This record gives sequence, structure tokens and C-alpha cells, in this order.
Amino acid sequence: MALKRTIARLNDYSDRLERGKANKIKLRHVERVIDKLRLRDKSLRKEIEAASKPGRRKRLTLKRKAVQVQLTRAKWLRKEIRKQR
Repeated sequence: MALKRTIARLNDYSDRLERGKANKIKLRHVERVIDKLRLRDKSLRKEIEAASKPGRRKRLTLKRKAVQVQLTRAKWLRKEIRKQR
């Protein structure tokens, strides 16, 4: 799943939570999003280490920060869903 699609899915889950439809969100789906974000973070970390050009390293670092923000959001969402069950 591409990063944009993962973020879109996470946004959809957050919207459902705000509307009180958290019971329709399956916890395993959020777990899958978290796993994908962790894998992406790991691969970006490796790419940053291997990058030789400073510009590329900077772009990858920015991408990694975005992934980390989304990972934090996903973990928060998982916690909120568990609270409501």
C-alpha cells in the first residue's frame, strides 16, 4: 500500500472515530496500517544511511518524519478504539 493510501485510510479511520463509528473500525486493520508504517520507516532509515547526496538525504529525512507522525496518529487511534470496546 502506498504511503498516500495508508495516510488516507488512517484519515478515514480518524473521521469515523470522530463521528462515533469506531465500532465499525476493525482493530486488525489499524494494526496492519501500523505494521506498514513501521516497515516504511525502517526502509527509509536504510535509504537515508545509504544516500550519498545531501539533497536526497534531506528529502528522505522529511519523508521519514511524515511517516513517524502518521505512526504516532495510528498508535493513538488504536488506543482510542481499544478504549471504546
